[in-house]
Amino acid sequence: MSPVTSGPAADVLPPLSPPSPPQTKTRPPLRIAILLNSYRSRLLPAIRASYERTIGAVAPDAQLAFYEPANNYRDDDSRFPDPAYFDLVVLGGGNVDPRKSHPWILDVHAFLRRLVARHPGKKVLGICWGHQTIARVFGGKVVDAAYPEMGVATIDLTEAGRQFFFFPEAAAAGSLRLQQHHRREVAAAAPAFAQLARGNQCLLSESNTVLTFQGHPEKDAETARLRLHDAARWYGLRMIDDGGDSDGALDEKAWARLEAMITAEHDGPAVWRRILEWVWEPPVLGKGLEVDRLSRM
Repeated sequence: MSPVTSGPAADVLPPLSPPSPPQTKTRPPLRIAILLNSYRSRLLPAIRASYERTIGAVAPDAQLAFYEPANNYRDDDSRFPDPAYFDLVVLGGGNVDPRKSHPWILDVHAFLRRLVARHPGKKVLGICWGHQTIARVFGGKVVDAAYPEMGVATIDLTEAGRQFFFFPEAAAAGSLRLQQHHRREVAAAAPAFAQLARGNQCLLSESNTVLTFQGHPEKDAETARLRLHDAARWYGLRMIDDGGDSDGALDEKAWARLEAMITAEHDGPAVWRRILEWVWEPPVLGKGLEVDRLSRM
């Protein structure tokens, strides 16, 4: 990965609330809005199914609603969720450079600004494209990665991250293992965001309302394998079964390594449990985000 810097809030995080005590009453099912920020393709149904499987595994009663702002363009806001109805709004991955200024991308920016201005206590989760887009909207910087990442990778937690991810898998190792699939990264975190993982791999707003990951807690091996062909473009490898029609050197060992990385054990389920617990945590008063900050193009 290329060198990265962080914003002023780098590793400074207000004291987090201790783990919630056992609940004496049943919580209502979480209502989660998920924005799939990709152009229509054969992979979108599989991406949607991956969210349903991974969230359903830890919260079977969660109610998910999906939105596709890149594909359902209208002149009103009906293609975006109503934040007042949902407990969590997820800005998911995408198949377009988040630094572009396509009208639908700028509309996502505007939606995010309205959300945090009108619903300052609402929980927002950013994943991959969403992680990068949230960083840009609030003053961070996104750059091309020196080396694309694919498959399960280990991300090292900061001290603030160790406090936040207090489940045994993370506490023992001081790190998380998550599926990765990206060619760009956050080089500078936005002000008022703290690093929970080194290299801006995971960020949390000081308001405790916006949490973002470069990696993919929603992605399992089944879904990750569908994008294995990207390695041909990213790493110059030739598809083993392409009949010799593509560029690059045939490297069966490299494909085997990628397959092993994609199918490796990861902490996605534990991370989702922590995310959904975090949704119930209160915001930090007086730590609102600057909604009038311009995106850095």
